[in-house]
Amino acid sequence: MTTRVVFAPEARQQLLSIQEYISAAANADVALAFTNSIVDYCESFVTFPHRGTLRNDIRPGLRTIGFRRRATIAFTVDSATITILGVFYGGRDVQGALTRDPPD
Repeated sequence: MTTRVVFAPEARQQLLSIQEYISAAANADVALAFTNSIVDYCESFVTFPHRGTLRNDIRPGLRTIGFRRRATIAFTVDSATITILGVFYGGRDVQGALTRDPPD
């Protein structure tokens, strides 16, 4: 069975927000390169999906991992899918965002 990586709508929106923020602070090319590198990194989870730190204290099965000391990626792993739940940039409140009730 092939494992795949999917991005939750919230994670997609966070990536867009990161891209807009960096684009305003630097330029569009830098912003696109940075967000693409986050996506590439997340897609590499298929080779070793259980990396990062297990954070059952926040949500059962939640894992987090840092990216270039600027972002935290939150994700879950099941037998066929790695779901990227969030990409938190610059010290955003990961725990607060993920302890809220997940959307139905």
